[in-house]
Amino acid sequence: MRKPLLIGLSFGLAGLFAVDAALAINWFSRGYGRAPESNRVHVCHGYSCRIVTPVRLSAADIAKIAGDLRGGTSGAEAELKAISRAVQTFERIVGPRIGTGNDLPGMQFGQAKPDQMDCIDEATNTTSLLMLLTEHGYIQHHEVREPASRGFFLDGRYPHATAVLSVKGSKEKWAVDSWPRANGEPPVVQPLPVWRRSRNSGS
Repeated sequence: MRKPLLIGLSFGLAGLFAVDAALAINWFSRGYGRAPESNRVHVCHGYSCRIVTPVRLSAADIAKIAGDLRGGTSGAEAELKAISRAVQTFERIVGPRIGTGNDLPGMQFGQAKPDQMDCIDEATNTTSLLMLLTEHGYIQHHEVREPASRGFFLDGRYPHATAVLSVKGSKEKWAVDSWPRANGEPPVVQPLPVWRRSRNSGS
Protein backbone atom coordinates (compact mmCIF):
# COMPACT_ATOMS: atom_id res chain seq x y z
CA MET A 1 0.00 0.00 0.00
CA ARG A 2 1.17 3.54 -0.73
CA LYS A 3 2.20 5.72 2.15
CA PRO A 4 0.62 9.20 2.15
CA LEU A 5 4.05 10.86 2.23
CA LEU A 6 4.82 9.30 -1.15
CA ILE A 7 1.66 10.48 -2.88
CA GLY A 8 3.23 13.54 -4.49
CA LEU A 9 6.21 11.64 -5.85
CA SER A 10 4.25 8.58 -6.95
CA PHE A 11 1.71 10.27 -9.19
CA GLY A 12 4.08 13.10 -10.07
CA LEU A 13 6.11 10.45 -11.87
CA ALA A 14 2.92 8.91 -13.20
CA GLY A 15 2.10 12.30 -14.69
CA LEU A 16 5.33 12.24 -16.67
CA PHE A 17 4.61 8.87 -18.20
CA ALA A 18 0.79 8.55 -18.24
CA VAL A 19 -0.82 8.03 -21.64
CA ASP A 20 -4.41 9.20 -21.40
CA ALA A 21 -5.19 7.77 -24.85
CA ALA A 22 -5.14 4.34 -23.19
CA LEU A 23 -8.37 2.76 -22.10
CA ALA A 24 -9.30 2.99 -18.43
CA ILE A 25 -8.53 -0.62 -17.55
CA ASN A 26 -4.81 0.20 -17.83
CA TRP A 27 -5.13 2.44 -14.77
CA PHE A 28 -6.09 -0.49 -12.56
CA SER A 29 -3.27 -2.64 -13.92
CA ARG A 30 -0.92 0.06 -12.61
CA GLY A 31 -2.05 -0.82 -9.10
CA TYR A 32 -4.70 1.82 -8.44
CA GLY A 33 -7.68 0.16 -6.74
CA ARG A 34 -9.67 -2.51 -8.58
CA ALA A 35 -11.80 -2.37 -11.69
CA PRO A 36 -15.59 -2.62 -11.24
CA GLU A 37 -17.18 -6.05 -11.50
CA SER A 38 -20.79 -6.26 -12.67
CA ASN A 39 -22.73 -4.33 -9.99
CA ARG A 40 -19.78 -4.01 -7.60
CA VAL A 41 -17.39 -1.07 -7.37
CA HIS A 42 -14.24 -0.94 -5.29
CA VAL A 43 -14.13 2.53 -3.76
CA CYS A 44 -10.75 4.09 -2.96
CA HIS A 45 -10.37 6.33 0.09
CA GLY A 46 -7.87 7.23 2.79
CA TYR A 47 -5.54 8.79 0.14
CA SER A 48 -3.85 7.15 -2.82
CA CYS A 49 -6.15 4.10 -2.66
CA ARG A 50 -4.73 3.21 0.74
CA ILE A 51 -8.15 1.74 1.57
CA VAL A 52 -10.29 -0.01 -1.03
CA THR A 53 -13.84 -0.85 0.04
CA PRO A 54 -16.12 -3.00 -2.14
CA VAL A 55 -19.65 -1.65 -2.57
CA ARG A 56 -22.45 -3.59 -4.22
CA LEU A 57 -24.92 -1.40 -6.07
CA SER A 58 -28.47 -2.68 -6.44
CA ALA A 59 -30.38 -2.37 -9.70
CA ALA A 60 -32.29 0.49 -8.11
CA ASP A 61 -29.02 2.20 -7.12
CA ILE A 62 -27.68 1.96 -10.66
CA ALA A 63 -30.91 3.25 -12.16
CA LYS A 64 -30.87 6.20 -9.78
CA ILE A 65 -27.22 6.95 -10.55
CA ALA A 66 -27.78 6.68 -14.30
CA GLY A 67 -30.62 9.20 -14.09
CA ASP A 68 -31.09 10.99 -17.40
CA LEU A 69 -28.71 8.55 -19.09
CA ARG A 70 -31.38 5.85 -18.90
CA GLY A 71 -33.42 7.30 -21.72
CA GLY A 72 -30.41 8.03 -23.91
CA THR A 73 -29.18 11.50 -24.76
CA SER A 74 -29.27 13.60 -27.91
CA GLY A 75 -25.52 13.85 -28.19
CA ALA A 76 -22.15 14.07 -26.46
CA GLU A 77 -22.83 17.44 -24.81
CA ALA A 78 -26.09 16.33 -23.21
CA GLU A 79 -24.51 13.05 -22.17
CA LEU A 80 -21.64 14.86 -20.47
CA LYS A 81 -24.10 16.90 -18.38
CA ALA A 82 -25.97 13.73 -17.41
CA ILE A 83 -22.66 12.09 -16.46
CA SER A 84 -21.87 15.01 -14.16
CA ARG A 85 -25.17 14.43 -12.35
CA ALA A 86 -24.47 10.69 -12.20
CA VAL A 87 -21.14 11.32 -10.43
CA GLN A 88 -22.90 13.46 -7.83
CA THR A 89 -25.59 10.82 -7.21
CA PHE A 90 -22.99 8.05 -6.98
CA GLU A 91 -21.07 9.94 -4.30
CA ARG A 92 -24.24 10.67 -2.34
CA ILE A 93 -25.20 6.99 -2.36
CA VAL A 94 -21.77 5.52 -1.63
CA GLY A 95 -20.49 8.15 0.83
CA PRO A 96 -22.81 7.29 3.76
CA ARG A 97 -22.23 3.56 3.24
CA ILE A 98 -18.45 3.66 3.60
CA GLY A 99 -18.11 6.75 5.80
CA THR A 100 -16.89 9.24 3.17
CA GLY A 101 -20.05 11.34 3.08
CA ASN A 102 -18.17 14.25 4.66
CA ASP A 103 -15.22 14.14 2.27
CA LEU A 104 -13.89 17.70 2.01
CA PRO A 105 -12.88 19.43 -1.23
CA GLY A 106 -9.26 19.40 -2.28
CA MET A 107 -6.32 18.10 -0.29
CA GLN A 108 -6.23 17.99 3.50
CA PHE A 109 -2.47 17.88 3.99
CA GLY A 110 -1.29 15.62 6.78
CA GLN A 111 -4.77 14.14 7.24
CA ALA A 112 -4.88 10.88 5.30
CA LYS A 113 -8.02 9.79 7.15
CA PRO A 114 -10.33 6.96 6.06
CA ASP A 115 -13.21 9.39 5.49
CA GLN A 116 -11.21 11.62 3.10
CA MET A 117 -10.14 11.22 -0.53
CA ASP A 118 -7.26 12.66 -2.51
CA CYS A 119 -7.26 13.08 -6.29
CA ILE A 120 -5.98 9.53 -6.88
CA ASP A 121 -8.97 8.19 -4.95
CA GLU A 122 -11.36 10.50 -6.78
CA ALA A 123 -9.97 9.83 -10.25
CA THR A 124 -10.09 6.08 -9.61
CA ASN A 125 -13.63 6.11 -8.23
CA THR A 126 -15.01 8.27 -11.03
CA THR A 127 -13.31 6.06 -13.60
CA SER A 128 -14.84 2.97 -11.96
CA LEU A 129 -18.29 4.54 -12.08
CA LEU A 130 -17.92 5.54 -15.74
CA MET A 131 -16.80 2.01 -16.63
CA LEU A 132 -19.79 0.53 -14.80
CA LEU A 133 -22.22 2.86 -16.57
CA THR A 134 -20.62 1.96 -19.89
CA GLU A 135 -20.92 -1.76 -19.17
CA HIS A 136 -24.61 -1.28 -18.41
CA GLY A 137 -25.12 0.51 -21.73
CA TYR A 138 -25.81 3.98 -20.34
CA ILE A 139 -22.87 5.83 -21.92
CA GLN A 140 -23.22 5.96 -25.69
CA HIS A 141 -21.24 8.96 -26.94
CA HIS A 142 -18.04 8.70 -24.88
CA GLU A 143 -15.29 6.23 -24.06
CA VAL A 144 -13.67 5.99 -20.64
CA ARG A 145 -9.94 6.64 -20.74
CA GLU A 146 -7.09 6.21 -18.31
CA PRO A 147 -6.92 9.09 -15.81
CA ALA A 148 -4.65 11.96 -16.79
CA SER A 149 -2.34 14.00 -14.61
CA ARG A 150 -0.80 17.45 -14.51
CA GLY A 151 1.90 19.15 -12.45
CA PHE A 152 5.17 17.70 -11.24
CA PHE A 153 6.56 20.34 -8.84
CA LEU A 154 9.17 21.60 -11.31
CA ASP A 155 6.47 23.59 -13.10
CA GLY A 156 5.28 25.06 -9.80
CA ARG A 157 2.14 22.93 -9.59
CA TYR A 158 1.32 20.14 -7.19
CA PRO A 159 0.67 16.84 -9.03
CA HIS A 160 -3.01 16.22 -9.69
CA ALA A 161 -5.05 13.53 -11.47
CA THR A 162 -8.52 13.34 -13.02
CA ALA A 163 -10.86 10.88 -14.72
CA VAL A 164 -11.04 11.30 -18.50
CA LEU A 165 -13.65 10.73 -21.21
CA SER A 166 -13.09 10.91 -24.96
CA VAL A 167 -15.83 11.72 -27.46
CA LYS A 168 -16.35 8.81 -29.85
CA GLY A 169 -15.23 9.54 -33.39
CA SER A 170 -13.11 12.55 -32.43
CA LYS A 171 -9.94 13.51 -30.60
CA GLU A 172 -11.91 15.55 -28.07
CA LYS A 173 -11.24 14.64 -24.43
CA TRP A 174 -12.86 15.87 -21.23
CA ALA A 175 -11.70 15.92 -17.62
CA VAL A 176 -14.28 14.83 -15.03
CA ASP A 177 -12.64 15.99 -11.81
CA SER A 178 -14.53 15.54 -8.54
CA TRP A 179 -11.53 16.24 -6.29
CA PRO A 180 -11.89 20.06 -6.05
CA ARG A 181 -15.46 19.74 -4.72
CA ALA A 182 -16.91 18.15 -1.60
CA ASN A 183 -18.67 14.80 -1.66
CA GLY A 184 -21.83 14.91 -3.79
CA GLU A 185 -21.12 18.29 -5.36
CA PRO A 186 -20.81 18.76 -9.17
CA PRO A 187 -17.44 17.66 -10.52
CA VAL A 188 -15.33 20.06 -12.55
CA VAL A 189 -15.99 19.09 -16.18
CA GLN A 190 -13.86 20.83 -18.81
CA PRO A 191 -11.85 20.07 -21.95
CA LEU A 192 -8.77 18.10 -20.98
CA PRO A 193 -6.29 20.61 -22.52
CA VAL A 194 -7.89 23.38 -20.43
CA TRP A 195 -7.70 21.23 -17.31
CA ARG A 196 -4.03 20.43 -18.01
CA ARG A 197 -3.13 24.13 -18.22
CA SER A 198 -4.99 25.15 -15.08
CA ARG A 199 -3.11 26.14 -11.95
CA ASN A 200 -6.28 26.50 -9.88
CA SER A 201 -7.41 23.44 -7.88
CA GLY A 202 -11.01 24.60 -8.18
CA SER A 203 -11.15 24.79 -11.97
